Amino acid sequence: MVRDGVVLADAAEPESRSHAKSLPGLVARALAEAGVELGGLDAVAVSIGPGSFTGLRIGLGWAKGVAFAARIPLVTVPTLEALAWAADAAAGEQVCAALDARKGEVYAALFAATAAGPRRLSEDLALRPVDLAARLERPCVLVGDAGSVYGDVLGARATIRPFATHHPRGGIVARLGWQRLLAGAAANPGEVEPVYVRPPEAELVRFGSR
Repeated sequence: MVRDGVVLADAAEPESRSHAKSLPGLVARALAEAGVELGGLDAVAVSIGPGSFTGLRIGLGWAKGVAFAARIPLVTVPTLEALAWAADAAAGEQVCAALDARKGEVYAALFAATAAGPRRLSEDLALRPVDLAARLERPCVLVGDAGSVYGDVLGARATIRPFATHHPRGGIVARLGWQRLLAGAAANPGEVEPVYVRPPEAELVRFGSR
């Protein structure tokens, strides 16, 4: 929850695997902490991916529903960009935001840490951990759960931040969304789709069966 760029409340359950069950409670907790009702929102920011296909669909579906019902703007924020802001990297370091994509791959993007925040160096990618490691340049900070899953490969090229303390935060997404809203980057809720980077499992199976 953000007002004028200041985070008022932030609720997270980084270990939760049941997005449909945890999301309403997290939203209610953040609203209560900020002293704001759902109908008092001026805009909704949502993490757009890449990430869990199910989690992205649930999060985006909720955000679209609120935006439609309240007739307020919807702003999308790249997940890896928001994650890079949680890295606590020093200016001059490279930041690698990386999430476990399963099937022996990671979703990753590279950033340069600056005094003004992470500056993007690459597009969002889906690649093997060994291929990501080859792209890392020290001093590098890696943030995201890929560090705990593939630490044996990525740890040799980067300092890995613990995912338990450096994970995607709703407050970061809200603040970046606020900045994008001021820049006129509101999206049409009816046209917004998750950023998967690679095809969903159903499409992979369908294409593979041809």
